[in-house]
Amino acid sequence: MARRATTLLLTMGWLAGCSGSDAPSLTVYSGRSEALVTPLVEAFQNETGTIVTVVYGGSAQLAAAILEEGANTPADLYYGQDAGALGALARQGRLRELPSSLLERVDPRFRARDGRWIGTSGRARVLAYNTRELSEADLPDDVFELTEPRWRGRVGWAPENGSFQAFVTAMRVVEGDDATRSWLLGMVANEPKVYRDNTPLFEAVLSGEVPVALTNHYYLFRFLDSSTEEVPVRNYSPRGGGPGALVNIAGAGIVDSSPNLEAAERFIDYLVSQKTQAYFADVTFEYPVIDGVATHSLIRPLSEIRTPDIDLSELDDLEGTLAMLQDAGAL
Repeated sequence: MARRATTLLLTMGWLAGCSGSDAPSLTVYSGRSEALVTPLVEAFQNETGTIVTVVYGGSAQLAAAILEEGANTPADLYYGQDAGALGALARQGRLRELPSSLLERVDPRFRARDGRWIGTSGRARVLAYNTRELSEADLPDDVFELTEPRWRGRVGWAPENGSFQAFVTAMRVVEGDDATRSWLLGMVANEPKVYRDNTPLFEAVLSGEVPVALTNHYYLFRFLDSSTEEVPVRNYSPRGGGPGALVNIAGAGIVDSSPNLEAAERFIDYLVSQKTQAYFADVTFEYPVIDGVATHSLIRPLSEIRTPDIDLSELDDLEGTLAMLQDAGAL
């Protein structure tokens, strides 16, 4: 089933004039969207002459596919939207240790302790809220207060989304399984509105369908950037910190069975280059992970967010989180 999921959307990018058999090639399994990745792949191909094939799907789906396919996987490189799926692959020994020359370019908190994956951009968990219905003073100190009666039916979430699942994993690491299970049960009992992923979730806050939602920070800025009308939504980083203020990463790792090691390393090098980090900061409104690239001026600096004290390498028990979500009735 996981193998079939990876073949639902297959995009092959060919560099004009470089389709010969001697051209370097690379197959990327991407849990990041086609709209975001395609410009990067096209630029990388134009600069390097590498023929890149990209398989798109959910981050968890594609990580499971690599595990199922074993040494026969066509994947050379895994590009996921959260540290959890990367950690799950590393824990199973399916990612190679990366060269120190790549690892040392990234802030230590945004790379694996064992060097088997590297963050390429950061995203903060926030509560997006409708400013016509709420002010920041109305919002809870932390996400645990969302189980209170006053929030019944007023909170949106996307429990099938990989970033949400990584956030729940972070809650398990920081607060423990019992507290996390209790929160999930309380949320389900409080009748949150469920959305497929973060885009319709944000649109629901924008329209006033729900006054507040658990999401990632950058959706707001994409709407602000594209809209000619007032956007009555703002982000809130819980003043009390905790897992609701998690800063996670999108990141990449090289599959252990890849025969195209040089091309894979070159692609990661491209992702953490100054130019690509500026693309993440200025175009996709994410946090850069290297020195020398400024966070977009509209976005709250990481220094002002009370992030939980957590090693992102610990977000590797995706299976346990999925089981907990199912048992709580969230999935």
